[in-house]
Amino acid sequence: MLSADGLRLSMNWMDNLILIVYFAVVLGIALAAKRSVRNSLDFFLSGRSLPAWVTGLAFVSANLGATEILGMAANGAQYGAYTIHWYLIGAIPAMVFLGLVMMPFYYNSKVRSVPEFLLLRFSRSSHLLSAALFAVASVLIAGVNLYALAIVLRALLGWPLPVSIGVAGVFVLAYIIIGGLSSAIYNEVLQFFVIVAALVPLTVLGLARVGGIGGFIDSVFAGPGPEFLTAWGGTGFGQDNPLGANWLTITLGLGFAVSFGYWTTNFAEVQRSLSARNLSAARRTPLIAAFPKMFIPLIVVLPGIIALLVYPQIGQAGGAYDYNDAIPLLMRDLLPNGVLGLAVTGLMASFMAGMAANVSSFNTVFTTDIWRPYLKPGMPDAHYLRVGRVVTAVGVLAGMGTAFIAASFSNIMNYLQTLFSFFNVPLFATFILALFWKRMTAKAGFYGLLAGTIAPITFYVAYKTGVVPIATDQGANMISSMIAFTVDVAVSVPVALATAPKPDSELRGLVYTRAAANDRGEELPGDSAWYRRPALLGWGAIVLAAACYLPFSF
Repeated sequence: MLSADGLRLSMNWMDNLILIVYFAVVLGIALAAKRSVRNSLDFFLSGRSLPAWVTGLAFVSANLGATEILGMAANGAQYGAYTIHWYLIGAIPAMVFLGLVMMPFYYNSKVRSVPEFLLLRFSRSSHLLSAALFAVASVLIAGVNLYALAIVLRALLGWPLPVSIGVAGVFVLAYIIIGGLSSAIYNEVLQFFVIVAALVPLTVLGLARVGGIGGFIDSVFAGPGPEFLTAWGGTGFGQDNPLGANWLTITLGLGFAVSFGYWTTNFAEVQRSLSARNLSAARRTPLIAAFPKMFIPLIVVLPGIIALLVYPQIGQAGGAYDYNDAIPLLMRDLLPNGVLGLAVTGLMASFMAGMAANVSSFNTVFTTDIWRPYLKPGMPDAHYLRVGRVVTAVGVLAGMGTAFIAASFSNIMNYLQTLFSFFNVPLFATFILALFWKRMTAKAGFYGLLAGTIAPITFYVAYKTGVVPIATDQGANMISSMIAFTVDVAVSVPVALATAPKPDSELRGLVYTRAAANDRGEELPGDSAWYRRPALLGWGAIVLAAACYLPFSF
């Protein structure tokens, strides 16, 4: 309660008006999108009709949820510039890989979800296991988003946590049920611009508070230390750094296992690409998203470090504020009325973007991968459309329950990365083997995925009980991800060699070939323009991300 009272924001009529107008626009977009929802494909995948610039902005906005803003700002306050690893090595290469390599196989197979690809490649058992794991993960991650918004509502109105979670969940439920995925995606495009417009003033005023860029650097050197402004300093074996990880765990754990596991198999992201109007647009979706993604640290991580300088006791044991409170604290003390309303609206937008992404992917996977094939097959399309809307409500209610799990973490990004190591990393290992190795079998896919999920959970329990000593939660998550990937592969390969694979005739379009990876699909006018070539966009993003590392590498 002390923390809640201390975070109370002084909103006036202008701030509240901005917030009300935003909510009205969001519901208006949902009502407009409702007219295009005629069947289940429209509801779950927007009829595969959206242009690349829309799906690209929605792709990055779906990730730019309240968990990203509050969580990565918390990471900034706790770990400093080491947090940029989550953007540069921890996002851009995997997003490029998705667009250049994996998207043709997802899109051309006409699957409605990531688990459905495993049904075509393997068997019903692998399909059901992956669908169930993804449904659980979606609900848990939705709970993180709900808790993140509850922090904002507590600061705004002083509401207790249960009331904040309930009100927030009902609003998101309304606009997804009304307009389906189209409503979520078009709102995510709006939310992207609102979020950026809200966070830029906070960053500028935060820098002014600590004396500009020069004062910021001097304050960091005098306080947390110069290593707080480096990305690779102190990451040698046996060296200490705030992140508690070395260059190998950063590169393989975060840069490969966590990153590729999240960006290539997390259906909340892939679903945006599958909604594109053709294969060219689907491939460009994550590539377009990669460019704004690499600059997000300037308006998310930087304010987190500034919060640590302004409030040195943040995140300390027994202190009044958690690392999660970094952004609300800066909003309270730095923003004038009017700008404060825009910032609160930006946080609301970020919450709804993240929550909508997870709930819309949950209703798709449950309906198309569990309900349709195993519980009620062969029903009219209208039946699955109704089920999708009902399951949306179920997902929001379940997310309300799991929000209280997130409330037990002082840094919600630590919790979120833990979930990724449990669910996304083993799924990625199974996908890589399935896509690039024809000898991979259905039984190998099932047992590898099962073992790869159990292994990181077991390791995490050992870490939390003190059996395995690791300096930080994020360091433990990186090691956990490496274990998940390694165990999945170690179990899958011998099982595959001992069991019979599918014949080549059943693997067409499901296993990597150069021709399939380079397939352009049906192109629309303008798709062949040089600036829309996926290879140029992808390699351009890689080079630019490498250049972004330079200021933090010396």
